[in-house]
Amino acid sequence: MTANRASRFNRRLLIRGAAAGAAVPAVLPTAAQAATGTVPRAPRNPDATTSDAKTSNAGTSNAKTSDATFQWLGTSGWRIDTGGGRTILFDPYLSRFETGLFKKSFNPKTPLTTDGATIDRHIGRPELILVSHSHWDHLNDVPYIAAAAPDARIVGTETTYHLLRALGVDKARIAVVRGGEVLDFDGLVVEAVSSRHSRNDSYSYFAPGTLTGPPPRPQTVSDLPEGDTLAFHVTLPDGLSAFLMGASDFSERDAAGLRPDVAMIATPSTPATHRYAPRLLKALGYPATVVPVHWDNFELPLDEGAHRDPTIDLDGFIARIREASPGSRILLPEYATPYRF
Repeated sequence: MTANRASRFNRRLLIRGAAAGAAVPAVLPTAAQAATGTVPRAPRNPDATTSDAKTSNAGTSNAKTSDATFQWLGTSGWRIDTGGGRTILFDPYLSRFETGLFKKSFNPKTPLTTDGATIDRHIGRPELILVSHSHWDHLNDVPYIAAAAPDARIVGTETTYHLLRALGVDKARIAVVRGGEVLDFDGLVVEAVSSRHSRNDSYSYFAPGTLTGPPPRPQTVSDLPEGDTLAFHVTLPDGLSAFLMGASDFSERDAAGLRPDVAMIATPSTPATHRYAPRLLKALGYPATVVPVHWDNFELPLDEGAHRDPTIDLDGFIARIREASPGSRILLPEYATPYRF
């Protein structure tokens, strides 16, 4: 994942969504998209999205669009707002400080810092925070968010639990899961899914390690080990289901049969995982919408827009998604842009 400062991603490949707070584009297919797996584009007038899609695609004319909105927070992070005014965060990393990772000069002793102003602009009033694993680009901002949203409950691994305890989060607010748990938060159903971390060229992964007790207070990025990896299958009160990944490997047996409506899947940086895209999409039942994530340079400010990590073959990954699941719509998201599915 190391590289010089990433160049801005080819904007012609990005779906143009409405700006945050504006009208929300619904991600619905045309007949041609469903047949070919073409990356759809939201029209310039988002108010036309639903009506145009319904009239041009008889096969989905009766499909319901959820009232929930999904906003990509960069890396693998998401903010989900239900139609009932409830907010869920997944891997919310917004501080995006410089470690040298994308400049071939990674410093594992980079101090952990938080950008409170940016976090405050994007998190809303979350009642639930889901954490896939404990690396800094997933966990770093969770203690700050926990203090800013004192009623929010956090769900993560035992390592996440111990790190958050060391960072001052009340243990009563943290639910430890291993994978297989199906939790009902007053009609919001969260299934923890045992998953795996992304593989590098050596078939290993960055900063492995698990904790069985609270460490000294973490100070640097090297103090946050992976600590096992989870995915989450979230079913909203209106019935829409989403699969959320924080890293680009998975347990095929644990993912099998989930059948989410939309899958946020992490983009791999190497071919180390055998047939990653076809095996994952088959296990998930070929979701109606697939959203690649974790392909961006997460050390640049969020307000600059998404810059592509040039070490990741995003175009090739999209092609493999199309080949494996030609009926799926592929949404390449923009930061902090609300989408409905």
